[in-house]
Amino acid sequence: MISQLCNHIFFLSVEDYHVSDTIDAIIRNPFEKDSFEHLLYQKNWIDTVQWHLEDIIREPTIDPVKALEIKRRIDSSNQERTDMVEYIDSYFLQKYSDTVVKPGATFNTESPAWAIDRLSILALKIYHMKQEAEREDADAAHRNACTLKLKTLLQQQLDLSTAIDELIQEISEGKKYMKVYKQMKMYNDPSLNPVLYSKKN
Repeated sequence: MISQLCNHIFFLSVEDYHVSDTIDAIIRNPFEKDSFEHLLYQKNWIDTVQWHLEDIIREPTIDPVKALEIKRRIDSSNQERTDMVEYIDSYFLQKYSDTVVKPGATFNTESPAWAIDRLSILALKIYHMKQEAEREDADAAHRNACTLKLKTLLQQQLDLSTAIDELIQEISEGKKYMKVYKQMKMYNDPSLNPVLYSKKN
C-alpha cells in the first residue's frame, strides 16, 4: 500500500532530522536519487525543517532582522514544498499514463500528491504531540490533553491513509483519473508580483 510506504518514510525522515534537531542539518537521503522513496523523504525533510522555522519565528523576543530572514526562508521552503508535491504527482501521472479510463470515471478535487502532503504534515504532528504527551516537565492535565489529541491525530492518519490507498487503487483501475493543476504561485515570481515588477520599472 502506498500509504504504508509514505508513513514509514515520513517517520524515518522526522526521526533522522531530530538526531541533530537543527534547521541547518544536512539532509542525507538514504534512498536512490531517482526513486519514489527519495521524493517522499525529501518532501518530508522540507516539511520538517519548515515546521521548526515556524516555531522559531514565533519567538516573542526574536530580532526583527532575524525574523525577516526566517520569513524569507519559509517562503522559499513553501516553493520547494509545492515543487516536490508536483514532482510526486508527476510520478503518479507517469505510472498510470497507460491506464484506460472507464466511462463515467471521475476525478478528485485533491490530487494524490496533495493528499500525501497532508500525510507528511500529520507525521510531524504525531511526532511532536507524542513528545508533548510524554513531557516530564509538564503537568498531568497537559499530558492528558495531548494524549487525547494524539489519539485523534492517529485516527486522522488512519483515515487519510485509507482514503489515499482507495484513490490510488481507483486511478489504477480507471475508475478515477488524475487532473492536476499547477499551483502557479504568484508572489515568488518577479514577473507576476506587482511589488517586485514595479521595482524594476
